Parts: sequence; structure tokens; C-alpha cells
Amino acid sequence: MKGSTIASLQKGERAIIKSFEGIDVPLKLIEMGCIEGNYVEVLQRAPLKDPIYLNISGTYLAIRIEVASKIMVERL
Repeated sequence: MKGSTIASLQKGERAIIKSFEGIDVPLKLIEMGCIEGNYVEVLQRAPLKDPIYLNISGTYLAIRIEVASKIMVERL
């Protein structure tokens, strides 16, 4: 069974970032706290579900569903 990703989280759910599947993480995401071990919470989804608005350890950002589907998390 495939693990959970940020894209699979529902609004209000929290998780811990575990790994990155098949992508080189853009430097901008790393600078904004998207690294293994940090907490992530889904705050909002755009009307067509893309992008996803997140709180990652106190930093607010929006990422595309394509990238979110490759960031593995452990739900809390």
C-alpha cells in the first residue's frame, strides 16, 4: 500500500513530512521549511483542488497538487 502524501490530506489535517518520492525538491520549498521532520497542515484547497494552501511549521505557502502528491507524510 502506498503511503500518504500531502495531496491526500484533507482540509484541517496535520502530518509530518517523511520523504520525497521521485522529485528533486525545489530550493524555494526547502527554504520555506518543506523538509523531512517538519509539520504540515492543509489550510485550504483552491476550487479545482489545485493548488493546496499549507502551513509548514509556521510558514504559509501554496503548492501544486503535482508536487504535493510526491511528498510523503505520516498523518497525526
